[in-house]
Amino acid sequence: MSKNKKPDQFGFVFSTNPDFGFQQEEPEQAVDLPNTQQLLKIWLDRKQRKGKEVTLITGFVGSEDSLEALAKALKTKCGVGGAAKDGEILLQGDHRDKVLAYLLEKGYSKAKKAGG
Repeated sequence: MSKNKKPDQFGFVFSTNPDFGFQQEEPEQAVDLPNTQQLLKIWLDRKQRKGKEVTLITGFVGSEDSLEALAKALKTKCGVGGAAKDGEILLQGDHRDKVLAYLLEKGYSKAKKAGG
């Protein structure tokens, strides 16, 4: 099997319908919830990271651009590296208190620490 699959086919290989035309569905635009309705949870995570701690912010509902903007602001505030992917923000190290204070300051009133 070829490693270079065409990503626009989505598994369609053959159709017996002579009038078949492959049409891509446009991805739905993510709706940004207001800051006061975002239910963010702040975790301290060590799993699958060789014992190193990361602060994990989950529960963000919105577009990738909004997630990236929030991640950039948090990384700048904490002075650390990190990433934003799959609706989660990862910050290197334990910065739960700083993150919670920043989120509450920016209007994320439902943000809270989670885990043990």
